[in-house]
Amino acid sequence: LRFRLAGYPRKHNEGRVEVFYNDEWGTICDDDFTLGNAHVLCRHLGFVAATGWAHSAKYGKGVGRIWLDNVNCAGGEKSIGDCKHRGWGNSDCSHEEDAGVICKDERIPGFKDSNVIEVRKMLARVGSWCCPDPTEHTGWEAPCVTPGTGQGARPAHAATGRVASDTSTATGHAGHGSELLSPHRLVTERQQLNYRLHSVSCTGTEVHLSMCSFEFYRGNTSAACGAGMPAVVSCMPGPLFTAGNAHKKKQRQQQQGQPRIRLKGGARVGEGRVEVLKSSEWGTICDDRWNLLSASVVCRELGFGSAKEALTGARMGQGTGPIHLNEVQCRGTEKSLWNCPFRNITQEDCKHTEDAAVRCNIPYMGYENLIRLSGGRSRFEGRVEVAVGAGDGDQPRWGLVCGEGWGTLEAMVACRQLGLGFANHGLQETWYWDASNVTEMIMSGVKCAGHEMSLSHCQHHGTSLSCRNTGTRFAAGVICSETASDLLLHAPLVQETAYIEDRPLHMLYCAAEENCLASSARLANWPYGHRRLLRFSSQIHNHGRADFRPKAGRHSWVWHECH
Repeated sequence: LRFRLAGYPRKHNEGRVEVFYNDEWGTICDDDFTLGNAHVLCRHLGFVAATGWAHSAKYGKGVGRIWLDNVNCAGGEKSIGDCKHRGWGNSDCSHEEDAGVICKDERIPGFKDSNVIEVRKMLARVGSWCCPDPTEHTGWEAPCVTPGTGQGARPAHAATGRVASDTSTATGHAGHGSELLSPHRLVTERQQLNYRLHSVSCTGTEVHLSMCSFEFYRGNTSAACGAGMPAVVSCMPGPLFTAGNAHKKKQRQQQQGQPRIRLKGGARVGEGRVEVLKSSEWGTICDDRWNLLSASVVCRELGFGSAKEALTGARMGQGTGPIHLNEVQCRGTEKSLWNCPFRNITQEDCKHTEDAAVRCNIPYMGYENLIRLSGGRSRFEGRVEVAVGAGDGDQPRWGLVCGEGWGTLEAMVACRQLGLGFANHGLQETWYWDASNVTEMIMSGVKCAGHEMSLSHCQHHGTSLSCRNTGTRFAAGVICSETASDLLLHAPLVQETAYIEDRPLHMLYCAAEENCLASSARLANWPYGHRRLLRFSSQIHNHGRADFRPKAGRHSWVWHECH
């Protein structure tokens, strides 16, 4: 049995329940439905429990068979098939009675979701895998290098087909976008290695090595791969992760004149809502049939590795404007998302609650080891401490950042470098947090654009420190958050409602008190005469994943009689 959530409007952890039985997707009738049923179904879907259920096709009517009716679960069953019901396919319901569930937004640890790949577990299991002797013709061939000669097992021009595909998969889940097979001299010692895999064979479309065919060594692995060597790949980082701007300039030149793609709403590098540019307008992608293959094409097109998550249900926030694409079905070999088959959207197909998003594998750069927080009440807040002089095996020297000029943009970069999401606040004074044993100020004049991956990439004074107040109370601090609000003005409404009005001055006293009029209004002959005003309505929408809270708490708000 396979299960999925469908319908709209919905979040990623709720929806109409659909079950795949007898090679056909179908729904469940809401007759006699209980919270116990929802608990069992939510566990099928990878959530720890249910918080509610929905009747009468709240998430829209399904199509096809109604597989189950009069389902009655106690709540502890391992499968919905273990619950009492009328029998598969035996129902007197219509699709107007399709049942839905609302699951608790907490995943079962270790649950295998077809749209999520867990990389670390696989890497921990693998160890090294064997590259056979050049004289043999099984498994890996091209990445093998004969010791001491630098000669590959195959000529360089033959490094295509399966071997290039294997390497593409290996470098993809390591977070690298491109692959480079290794014809160079391999300087290595024949140390005792613990081999786990051999005969690895990938097509190149896999997002992770665990999806390729391979064989495990059994028993005594120390004697394995006697005639071969460890498989070797050399990865090339994408343009975001290379030193200098030459690569970025080249990338921009390559992208000119082509349809463009971007990620929005993500807190970390390599994650976000997928947006595409079509007919000079940015729009989103509907999550129908959205999977790891299509997500990996997006990630590689943007210079990242393969995808580790294909997210549905607007998990990275809802976009605005048009929804350009639906039912994107990439094979995994495409260079661009625009080369994949897709269906153009119609008004009824999708809503922004179904916007697709991705989390990509990115190269490990170690930036998070050069920054830490101290003194805060939780791991998401504290005084910023940075490390300098950590190269060439030296012990890093930790110090504080001057709070002068420190603001939201700098806090955004710090929270990103820490891996803690968005910035709620950038603080110029941190006297109210506990002091650590780090008291020296070692960085000042930090000025970030907001997109940098490390504070060291922002402008700063370097070794010539310049800070008026060097005490620890004036050190920079941050408060980070996994989610954030995202306020967007509804611009078309402003355009549609704008008009000119001549308004008498005696009706504008409140506007004058709140400085809403031009400075020349002070010279007017109050209360006689009038002012010519541009009037319009406005709406501001929050498309983020957190409530918007004003900077000033409500205890400091001032009541004004004009309001």
